[in-house]
Amino acid sequence: MATALDRALIGDEGLIPTSHKGLTYPFGDRSPQPGELLTVMPGIRWWRVPMSGPLKHVNGLILDDGDGALAIDTGTAGERSVEAWRTILDQAMGGQRISRVLCTHMHPDHVGLAGWLCRKFDAPLLMTRTEWLTVRMLAADARDETPGEMVAFWRASGWDEAQLALGAGRGWSHFGKMIARMPLGFTRIQDGQTLKIGGSDWQVVVGSGHSPEHACLLDRDRKVLIAGDQVLPKISSNVSLGVMEPEGDPLGDWLASIAKLKQLPPDLLVLPGHGDPFYGLHARLDALDHEHRDRLDALVEHMADGPKRAVDCFGRLFRRAIGPDVIGMATGEAMAHLRHLEVEGRAVKEIRDGVWWYRRA
Repeated sequence: MATALDRALIGDEGLIPTSHKGLTYPFGDRSPQPGELLTVMPGIRWWRVPMSGPLKHVNGLILDDGDGALAIDTGTAGERSVEAWRTILDQAMGGQRISRVLCTHMHPDHVGLAGWLCRKFDAPLLMTRTEWLTVRMLAADARDETPGEMVAFWRASGWDEAQLALGAGRGWSHFGKMIARMPLGFTRIQDGQTLKIGGSDWQVVVGSGHSPEHACLLDRDRKVLIAGDQVLPKISSNVSLGVMEPEGDPLGDWLASIAKLKQLPPDLLVLPGHGDPFYGLHARLDALDHEHRDRLDALVEHMADGPKRAVDCFGRLFRRAIGPDVIGMATGEAMAHLRHLEVEGRAVKEIRDGVWWYRRA
């Protein structure tokens, strides 16, 4: 059974609400039922890969690929996802083989069963290099004890002793338990590359911020964008500063990716990793951009009466109480916003007794 910690590890559900005004949903209330593949258009079928835990499912796609099928995103390596795959393969797909597996990015709900499918069908795995290497690195880190660097990062954000003890007590190496053993090798895909899938050309469009090198796929002729978690219709993907790159700027990467995706045609059918297919790509990108920038401005205003830690910013960033189940994600998002203000020159970080305080520049 997945836990709140699993949700933090999956990392898809952001905590910052964003407007979804201006979007239209061509399927209305119609979504795939358990065991069903719903045809989006000829050669593209959509299904819900069920998972245990708060996210409940991830959107999977099956694209005709010559005499086989390309599977995009897989669900976690849990019993519910495995049984659902067996049902789909035996019934809805009628024995059609999986010829290739493509994962948009490295989170367990998207890559969890990639290795299982690749071994079952002797199929190659397609990913961007950074996502692939990150999966392999996280899966290989099998220590049980929470690293001291992680505890120090939580302390830097302002966690108190009870929160630190709870976080450390959850242990480590959970990532590897949520994914099947990955293949030893993979096929690299890159930004701008064209993939021939069935009779269609799909351009790889890479974004960042939610994960390091997230692959979207664009079919210009049929006006379809497979967006993964780079563009979700109703929630903002989690954008977090993490212990692995504390001097990075994931929110800056996220905002730059939004600007990049705004160069795509506005009338695309967007197939997201969670939620329903929609039209209104540019309206959604504008909402994601504006509301993150509004919160950056709110944090600068919040610092008017003195320096703030990440935990002091929860009330300005989130419209919900932050409890033990989501404090990890909330901390990562708050740190990402504060770090971006530092990069922009709008805030200055001061370290006191291991705690990061941010003041207005």
